[in-house]
Amino acid sequence: MNSRFAKDGRRMLALWFPHLPAERILRQRLGRSWRSRPSGERRAALVVSHHDTNAQRIAALDEQAEALGLKPGMGIADARAMHPSIEVVEADVQADRRLLEGLADWCDRYTPLVAADGADGLFLDITGCAHLFGGERAMLDDVLARLFHQGFDARAGLASTPGAAWAAARFGLAPIEPGGEEEALAPLPLSALRLEPAVRAGLESVGLRTTGGVAAAPRAPLARRFGNGLLVRLDQATGRADEALSPRLPVAPLSVERHLAEPVTAVEDVEELTGLLAAGLKTDLERRGEGARLIELALFRVDGHVSRIAIGTSRPLRDPRLVRRLFRERLAGTQVAFDPGFGFDLVRLSARETARLEIVQTDLAGEREDGEEDVAVFADRVRARLGEQAVLRPVAVESHIPERAAALLPVAAAPAGRAATGSGGPNVPSTERPIRLFSRPEPVEVMAEIPEGPPAHFRWRRALHRVARSEGPERIAPEWWRDGEATATRDYFRVEDADGRRYWLYRQGLYGAAEPTPRWYMHGIFA
Repeated sequence: MNSRFAKDGRRMLALWFPHLPAERILRQRLGRSWRSRPSGERRAALVVSHHDTNAQRIAALDEQAEALGLKPGMGIADARAMHPSIEVVEADVQADRRLLEGLADWCDRYTPLVAADGADGLFLDITGCAHLFGGERAMLDDVLARLFHQGFDARAGLASTPGAAWAAARFGLAPIEPGGEEEALAPLPLSALRLEPAVRAGLESVGLRTTGGVAAAPRAPLARRFGNGLLVRLDQATGRADEALSPRLPVAPLSVERHLAEPVTAVEDVEELTGLLAAGLKTDLERRGEGARLIELALFRVDGHVSRIAIGTSRPLRDPRLVRRLFRERLAGTQVAFDPGFGFDLVRLSARETARLEIVQTDLAGEREDGEEDVAVFADRVRARLGEQAVLRPVAVESHIPERAAALLPVAAAPAGRAATGSGGPNVPSTERPIRLFSRPEPVEVMAEIPEGPPAHFRWRRALHRVARSEGPERIAPEWWRDGEATATRDYFRVEDADGRRYWLYRQGLYGAAEPTPRWYMHGIFA
């Protein structure tokens, strides 16, 4: 997130989910909207346990268990002795983490700057975003209302610093106006400063029990006795020092979105919205003289689920028709995973990666026939429908070993420039190469007139071939710098049999050297 002090207009929204593990279990049993719908049946208080120091202890609990006086850290045996009717479920840390990540994705509808805060909280940098939702109060009400209908008990805090917003969420403070952080935090206990337990205990032992008391005490003695971390936390909370937070996802350079009064569920409606958003994105790309290389479509479902569909392009792109066509192919190829649920109420199109786009006139009239597509557009459509590995491009790599001289990469990942060919590429000899090169050379039986000479005839795949002409040898030395690889030298021959078929054979090893007996292999076939 941007490094801004409180006085520079930064506004932070902190969300705290005190019952998240229990709510995950209840949502699975009763549905996502269990909290907002009336329920006539009574249920037992729910406690989530975890193993700690050879004992089962309470890791989290729901409101009913909290009302019974149970607290996190209490032993399960003691809790059962006090209230035998409670229900105990083992904790699932990974599932809780995935749920919090899903909530962070959902919060992307308010701001792209969302950071995780431990295992039960989130930070949202809403600087410059609140006016889009009717102001800070309206935005805060909208966030809490939507989370309530999804089955979450969320507490929110709003301030100009992450530390003050964190304290406001956990101690039920009203939104703190800019510059009022120190006054608002003064009556709160030391835990509002996010201090280590040992530091809090030390401060309380000398009579400092509130944030205001620490702020009024001389700073030098505090730093000497309790360390500089205490003053850093105090300054971060009050706005004297900046606290940088890293967003979970990279922020797109350009994005356009549309909030929908009525959710959409049909694929055709999503395609139509994608085309409209692509038209808006084109204007911004033209102003920057760029095109999109990676485009992401984010679909926000009304129940909180977020679907993200990304498409890479082999060249910079900003034509709305082509963008819509690519996403039509992707949606058609992923219909099984496309689940609109009760509909999408927010659709966002983002240019995750951009590149310079030079306009080239291809025709004096500036027209193209309908349906005309170049190789790049065709490759993008195929990849959108079948996946990144559907269209590969050979690219020359730094190796003189024939089977390693080129690598197949997805079209979008391959570097711009000349693709690997039979000759003329980097580290590729200018001599002729076969049109078909076997990925694994096949052994052949060869008879030569002299040991170091070309083959006179050879047997390959149970067929005997008599050699009419041959060229060679072309010697290729091994890559000695590779550890654990064979070090035998190769002598390649281009041969033609009596029927006019041409082959590329090589002898691996040298006669008279301290190496195994040389063997012959078939490596490729010429046209």
